[in-house]
Amino acid sequence: MPIILAIETSSELASCALLRGESVLSRVSSGVRTHSQSVLPMIQELLAEAGIALCDCDAIAFGSGPGSFTGVRTACGVAQGLAFGASLPVVPVVTLDAMALACHQQHAARDVLTVLDARMGEVYWAQYRFGADGSPQAVLAPVLSAPAAVQPQGTPLACGNGLSAYAEAYAETPLARGDAAIMPHAVQIAQLAALAFAAGQTVTAADAQPLYLRNKIAYTQAERAAMAAAKAAEGGA
Repeated sequence: MPIILAIETSSELASCALLRGESVLSRVSSGVRTHSQSVLPMIQELLAEAGIALCDCDAIAFGSGPGSFTGVRTACGVAQGLAFGASLPVVPVVTLDAMALACHQQHAARDVLTVLDARMGEVYWAQYRFGADGSPQAVLAPVLSAPAAVQPQGTPLACGNGLSAYAEAYAETPLARGDAAIMPHAVQIAQLAALAFAAGQTVTAADAQPLYLRNKIAYTQAERAAMAAAKAAEGGA
């Protein structure tokens, strides 16, 4: 079994995990402003606890997004730097895949819908089905949309903080019964990365890239004012 070091910083929760066979060690740090400062100390703690060096790992995995623009860049940058220095391959893992795996593990759900708060009045979402091997297969690929535009196939179990962030959009739907506490975590990133590593699905440090679903990351003040005026006009119509 490969030894995988995983990094996940796509949300307010930063986490790192070290997977060795069936054993996994992890660390968590909350507070989005501290991600870049907390990741390396957490990694050092994990390696020290396991009694190994970075070069003993087989690959570096990271949550590639979707998620916070700064967060996914942080995870990608740290993974690239560590992998380049230790001559290790990199395994990018989609954060929504990791959320789906966590939901499957906690609730034994075969069909899972992940809904992650994308801010700016939008959500990232995707739908998965789990087969006999326990890995998620995308039924609906990750997309960015308005909360009300989330349209799953069938009745999957929903999870993710998008459910609570836009609770009014889901109040009268089956999604309201979902688990809003499930978020991307390095443990599931590592577990999925181990499967990808075994299948030869790795990239070089130079080729590791975040997954961006939002073409425009930020709006100018003028654009924000125009959007606010448009919303006000809609409300008065």
